[in-house]
Amino acid sequence: MYRLTGFDAGMLALEGPSQPLTGCALWELDTSTMPGGFSFERFRDMLLRRLVALPEFRMKLADSALNLDTPVWVDDPRFDPDQHLHLAHLPAPGGRRELADFVAARIAERMDRSRPLWEMWVIEGLSGDDEHFGGKVAVMHRFHHVLADGVTALDMLSRLTTTEADPPPPKALDGVGTVSTRAIALDGFKRFASRPRYLVTELLPTAVATAKSRRRNRGQRMADAFTAPCTPLNGNITERRTASFIQLDLQEVKAVKDKFAVTLNDVLLAMVSDALRRYLLDRAALPDAPLLTMVPVSVFDPNREGRNQVALMVTSLCTDIADPADRLKAIAQASAAAKEDISALGPTHQQDWMQFAPGLLALAMRLYRWSGRTKRKPVYNLTTSNVPGPQEQTYLLGSAVRARYSFGPILHGNGLSLVAMSLNDKLDIGLVSCPDLVPDVWELADSLPAALKQLLAAQN
Repeated sequence: MYRLTGFDAGMLALEGPSQPLTGCALWELDTSTMPGGFSFERFRDMLLRRLVALPEFRMKLADSALNLDTPVWVDDPRFDPDQHLHLAHLPAPGGRRELADFVAARIAERMDRSRPLWEMWVIEGLSGDDEHFGGKVAVMHRFHHVLADGVTALDMLSRLTTTEADPPPPKALDGVGTVSTRAIALDGFKRFASRPRYLVTELLPTAVATAKSRRRNRGQRMADAFTAPCTPLNGNITERRTASFIQLDLQEVKAVKDKFAVTLNDVLLAMVSDALRRYLLDRAALPDAPLLTMVPVSVFDPNREGRNQVALMVTSLCTDIADPADRLKAIAQASAAAKEDISALGPTHQQDWMQFAPGLLALAMRLYRWSGRTKRKPVYNLTTSNVPGPQEQTYLLGSAVRARYSFGPILHGNGLSLVAMSLNDKLDIGLVSCPDLVPDVWELADSLPAALKQLLAAQN
């Protein structure tokens, strides 16, 4: 029985009308490489051939009213790919802003949980004249966060893309099968009854050992909860979304990394920090205390269950430091301290507690929202994620991939999410915001190239 972990189930419980837990990938394509020429029908045919290798695309959620544990995954006996693949046309002039508006509208929608939790749009009508998005065809792939985090999404999509335009047929992979609602309920009762034992024998001893380890490591700690400063980025989010994206030269990012002997993620955080400083300074809203970002850290273990295997790390963006070089060094130190604290805490500690109480995070979020503290006491100011992608030319169903932008969900209290993916010597960055908190997310995206140039010119 392919039952959701507590962390996976938390992705369902967190969802609400103004808080869809939707992820998205946006591909810019060079369709000239498609064998036989590009058409929507040919794209559909190639997708159908690859679906045999994607059991995730054919499975849906199943549950029982008597189930005391989490839902399960089952094969959808009525799976119809035409319910998931769509053709769309952008309105004129068909530039990157119109494309981003299309993406944002889809991210704002909640998905139908009675079917497999993914959809794909082939988007035509692009002008091809935009210097930031030169392709005339784009593809958007939307999926629910319960289906995948960054690493599992990358694995899933690696079976959708190939390293040649006309690949051989993929190897078929078995689906998850089916199970009766009676079996779901009976197994759920057994698992629910075992939770007290799990608490006493696993969680509490681990928590005690963790507390002792953290006391010995007091000098290396990540930021405490509810210490983020108040900014216009924070508050209760509405049902509206806006999106933007930008592509940077990965070799330039690596040059900064090597010059300052930091990580690629440190450089990304420094660029984000610079863009946010400019944004808030222009609005006379830069707080004295540094902004904090939540960074999902993959703790993927093939021997553990779950499609979401991440630890949530909070670290400083050091926005109180004006000099770019000094700020980058401080960010690297803060990030290293946060990583050490996550290690001391136990990388799977958060997931283990969610396994004991799957609804705990959702309950805490509801109380947090209703308390009105999302603006006065942010847990963190924004989400920043960095996912390493393939560094070779890839093809999406026959078309060469020029760029792949990723977009993540936002939660109450946090009106901005940024996801970066390294792909074929480029760094593709997607941003999502609630426009009631961050009205012009393009201003942030377009500030990132200048932030990178500033770091390239900075003296170590």
